Amino acid sequence: MTTTQGRATRDVEELYHVWEEQGIRCVAFEFSDMHGMPRSKIIPLSKFTYYAQHGVSMIGVMVTVDTASTIVPDTYLSSERNYGDAILRADLSTAQVVPWMENTARVICDLYWPDGTPLQSAPRHVLRRVLEQLKGVGYSALVALEYEFYLLRDVTTLAPVFERLHVFQTARNLAPVPARILEYLPRMGIAPLTCNCEYGQGQYEITFNEQMGLLAGDQAYTFKQAVKGIAQTLGTHATFMTKPFPDQSASGAHVHISLQGEDGENAFLDRNDPLGLSAVAYHFIGGILNHAPAALALMAPTPNCFRRFVPHAFAPVNLSWGLDDRTALVRVKSTGDSGTHLENRLPSALSNPYLALAATIATGLLGLKDRLSLPELAHEPAGEVSTFAPLPTSLEEALVALEDDEALRSMLGEEFTDIFLKTKRQELAREAEYVQVQAQAAELAWQRQEYLLDF
Repeated sequence: MTTTQGRATRDVEELYHVWEEQGIRCVAFEFSDMHGMPRSKIIPLSKFTYYAQHGVSMIGVMVTVDTASTIVPDTYLSSERNYGDAILRADLSTAQVVPWMENTARVICDLYWPDGTPLQSAPRHVLRRVLEQLKGVGYSALVALEYEFYLLRDVTTLAPVFERLHVFQTARNLAPVPARILEYLPRMGIAPLTCNCEYGQGQYEITFNEQMGLLAGDQAYTFKQAVKGIAQTLGTHATFMTKPFPDQSASGAHVHISLQGEDGENAFLDRNDPLGLSAVAYHFIGGILNHAPAALALMAPTPNCFRRFVPHAFAPVNLSWGLDDRTALVRVKSTGDSGTHLENRLPSALSNPYLALAATIATGLLGLKDRLSLPELAHEPAGEVSTFAPLPTSLEEALVALEDDEALRSMLGEEFTDIFLKTKRQELAREAEYVQVQAQAAELAWQRQEYLLDF
């Protein structure tokens, strides 16, 4: 038995024999691409021992394709490396049986080049990089993500699993899909806390236990796959798209975070402070707010995400903080005990969990290093306070802010940041081209209706 990042891990041979006895036939060696989408190679169990020891080859550029799997030029991994292979190395601490699939297991992988150097732009590596920098100043992060998502009866008609808005309604809370999700999550090592229907038709929210550092990212990544996979087995479709319906609520992925010092105590707690917060907490909030315009590109990584940031929608619209304030960017949960933590309400449900966590921790860490001060605490709903600076209103504006934020770029990694910027701008260009073509078609349709028959 070995230990990896604080998590017990079976030896390869032992794990192989356990899975063989359980009837496992195939194993997914998978990783998260830039957008949080799982990419993998499936291998028969008979080859597991070999690949777990030697790695699995896969074209390295798959980490950095855009949301349509289109290759992005000039991103270090494509023509620059002759579209060569990277090596998927299994992190056996993540090895699990997939309960909603027959005879299938999975293991999350880290990516390396054949010479042994890590693929620095892989999102899991980006999070690990930030966590190492946090550890360098004496802290570790305790984190949980809080996801909202939509369940649809049919992906073609987009019909929701329920209509009308009755948030927290018990019958909907106990519906088959969320009930099955709550049943299966513990089998994947995820401890669910609460489940309820939300303010959108067919919208749900499920919360689960906080975890340390990289494990928190792995569990959030796994949670999203579990929700989508379990929903599919029950004949429904789950989507984490931020705002699929213009007249319904958006889906967020709030990051709940506290820091632990080397003594294991909550570094955000100070019982002698009027608000119960330490200087570490104040500086961490200052960093999140100061670098939020740039970090927003990672936390709201599609144009659709920006439909979420509107007044009176329980989403932030400015660079604000408040005590238990759901309209603030940083919602302070000051409980006077070890549960004291901060809630970053910027991330959208579609964001990559590894990158949402990395951006939250990196911006807070910059606040610690620079001992950043805070704007005044909001004493009324922060979203209604006009003196707070506004958030960027578009993805392109956020990308420019990220491009200009040298400190955050350095902390996340220059190669990663450059790839991320190019990838997102390629997506924006594809969207603009599509919209233009659709607009031209609509214009011609109107002109035919108006002129063709009578003139």
